[in-house]
Amino acid sequence: MEVAEKVKKILNGGEFLVSESAAQEVFTPEDLNEEQLMFANMAKEYLEKHIWPNVIRIDKQEPGLTVQLMDIAGELGLLGAAIPEEYGGMGIDLNTETLLTEVLGASHSFGVSLAAHTGIGTLPVLYFGTAEQKQQYLPKLATGEIKAAYCLTEPGSGSDALAARTKATLQTDENGQEYYLLEGQKMWITNSGFANLFTVFAKIDGKLFTGFLVDANSPNIRLGNEEDKMGIKGSSTRQVFFEGVKVPKENVLGKIGEGHKIAFNVLNIGRFKLGVMVCGGAKRAFEMAIKYANERQQFGQSISNFGAIKHKLAEQAIRIFALESVNYRVSDLLHQKIASLVTQGTDEIQAKLIAAEEYAIECSILKVFGSEVLDFVVDEAVQIYGGNGFSEEYPIARAYRDSRINRIFEGTNEINRLLTVDMLLKKAMRGELDLMTPAMAVQKELMSIPDFGADDDDTVFAAEKKALRNAKKAVLMIAGFAVQKFMQKLAKEQEIIMSVTDMLIEILACESAMLRTEKLINLQGEQACETQLDMVRTLFSDGMERINLHGKHAICAFTEGDEQQMMLMGLKRFTKYQPYNTVAARRRIADKVIAAEKYCF
Repeated sequence: MEVAEKVKKILNGGEFLVSESAAQEVFTPEDLNEEQLMFANMAKEYLEKHIWPNVIRIDKQEPGLTVQLMDIAGELGLLGAAIPEEYGGMGIDLNTETLLTEVLGASHSFGVSLAAHTGIGTLPVLYFGTAEQKQQYLPKLATGEIKAAYCLTEPGSGSDALAARTKATLQTDENGQEYYLLEGQKMWITNSGFANLFTVFAKIDGKLFTGFLVDANSPNIRLGNEEDKMGIKGSSTRQVFFEGVKVPKENVLGKIGEGHKIAFNVLNIGRFKLGVMVCGGAKRAFEMAIKYANERQQFGQSISNFGAIKHKLAEQAIRIFALESVNYRVSDLLHQKIASLVTQGTDEIQAKLIAAEEYAIECSILKVFGSEVLDFVVDEAVQIYGGNGFSEEYPIARAYRDSRINRIFEGTNEINRLLTVDMLLKKAMRGELDLMTPAMAVQKELMSIPDFGADDDDTVFAAEKKALRNAKKAVLMIAGFAVQKFMQKLAKEQEIIMSVTDMLIEILACESAMLRTEKLINLQGEQACETQLDMVRTLFSDGMERINLHGKHAICAFTEGDEQQMMLMGLKRFTKYQPYNTVAARRRIADKVIAAEKYCF
């Protein structure tokens, strides 16, 4: 008789705030199998052979080069890896796609071109296309025979995408055939210089926000000049002008008036993928920094011997480890949700859409956290390079310039911080997530005498688990009081909302890194995981301080008098963590990566 495999508990979106996960329930990079790692190696070989030797040529936008490199990626199956086999793709699962995305994230501006094609360029057709549209476009998108671009942003509508002014008017030609006449302007369109297919958003009769699939070679499409960008110079970015473009009626994408569903759902997946891609970029920049620190001699020794440099290298490693831990944890939540829905009879493509919407909170957090980890890593890498880091003769300058856009892509980090709390509260209002019960319990706890007794838990992460439980109480306390005070007007208190989101980011990062390390210890033993233990405890030591600071900013923004004192005392109680020698821990972490000359976790 077969023993049934233990079913994992699958957290719902946002549930990490009110639930605890067991280490065996999370997916980690160490769980990737041999076949998945083979995909990664194929992608690494592609970068080593075709991209990294050509980064300067790519940045100069040498005519035809990016198209040629994308064609090679298509031949290898990299463009169609996530497209179902029935449409000419490889149909890989989401965890494999996550690994592939991370590896390709180290490809500088070429990665932007590739991601725009495989993500926002292809997914609208995959998720919302008719059967005929999928058959027509997906096989050619999978091979790279046609390249895709996504036309959403306009001069007057950035974060407020639904304020678009591009219009589509239904007309009839002399043969009685109906078509839409498209008129308007789009800007910041990645791949526009060479794309064959545009996904364009316009308002039918100026009202109904709708998606259209537009042949990029149609008459009356005019392209602006290539933008002279700060970074990602190798990606094609132009304005696109639609000056009376005829679009066949059958090229409407999705339902009329529901273009926002396409835009927002594709953004959810885009945010997750961006958080994964920047992890690959951070690892590459980090390895540049380590190697330079080992090679650079000052005062008769490598600068990697100095404590100040060790501190930088260790902190880079810690943040990458935390980001990587969150990435694969969220990836598997999406993967498990998709598998569960498919088992219940949901179409796989529809299941991916539902899963992306379910974990939209985590996707927004990943986008913010990931882009800011990359920014930190490249900034510190430039500092390690010193004056040479400011020279275009050294590769880190490119990484620094290319990084900055990620805090703007896929909705600015400010927008995503606001969305995170907004989505969390909306899930609570819809009854999908019980925040009220734990929030009321925290308020009751504030009025009681604190329990300073020792925990019965004597496991390796007893202190960290207690800290996490309390940190979550801090969020519930502040969010609960803020909702009571502002009600529907809370949305206008953006500074408070962003502080709460920053607390959530710290919690998810700390928890994910801890659970990953606990799972490793269960497999390999504590001694084999000493460096990971150092990283987790340093992350907690600093993270609880940051949670306290974000909480203090929020509390002082909307309370005063006795209420303020009560909440600040509660915050202090909820953000306590045992003293830890982070200086010694960072030295040990740095020694590990300096010896390996790479990210080795």
